[in-house]
Amino acid sequence: MMGWIRALDAVVRRDTLRFFKQTSRLVSAVVRPALWLLVFAAGFQNVLGVSISPPYETYIPYDVYMVPGLLGMVLLFQGMQSSLSLVFDREVGLLRLLLTSPFPRAYLLFVKLVAGTILGVLQALVFLAVARLAGVDLPDLSFLTVIPALIIGGFTLASLGLLLSVYVKRLENYAGAMNFVIFPSFFFSTALYPLWKIGESGAVWIVHVAEINPFTSVVEMIRFALYGQVAWKAVAITIGAGVAAFMIATRGYDPQRGVLGSRGQD
Repeated sequence: MMGWIRALDAVVRRDTLRFFKQTSRLVSAVVRPALWLLVFAAGFQNVLGVSISPPYETYIPYDVYMVPGLLGMVLLFQGMQSSLSLVFDREVGLLRLLLTSPFPRAYLLFVKLVAGTILGVLQALVFLAVARLAGVDLPDLSFLTVIPALIIGGFTLASLGLLLSVYVKRLENYAGAMNFVIFPSFFFSTALYPLWKIGESGAVWIVHVAEINPFTSVVEMIRFALYGQVAWKAVAITIGAGVAAFMIATRGYDPQRGVLGSRGQD
């Protein structure tokens, strides 16, 4: 048991130290959503009323509505960054060394996801503090009630990033693949606008795409958690998507059965 704990500690410590040595990553993780909050929300605050659902007279400030989606954005970018480090480690041979250790392959990939999830949650909490300082009116206990949702959402999005790393063969190809995942996931969700408002505009197909988008469930789970509530359907979908992505990615990293094995990788 101690060996398993030491393996977890070693991987988490390595990824955490590497992250804090790259200060630009922490700055960009906070500045990116902060710009959306301060600029985008400021432009629409007085012209766009947002209601989670009818009746239409029940509005909330637009900056308050945006915060869950931007927290999800932080987790999504971190999930993709974690898988980017996997692609890099695979190219330089570090991943091969890690996966040839006596621990099960699934456990080693799991601890990589734990490290990515911890970093994602920390970045999300820093952004939440920035949002509070910027005057966004959130419940006093939101820092505590949102942590479980951030952990679940961070793990699921890191699992999706892990799955992406199975199919991206080269580091130079990863930026394009990452953008192909991040921006459709973000815009085809409830991060910027509620689904009923999209449906009223006549873009029903966007509503259908957003409903099957796992990122939508992550955002809604975080939105409810900020107010101390549990969106059970969103939680179930998020966990299901994360487990499925992790299982498929683990198979993909299997040299006997997976995609990497068929390509002669690892």
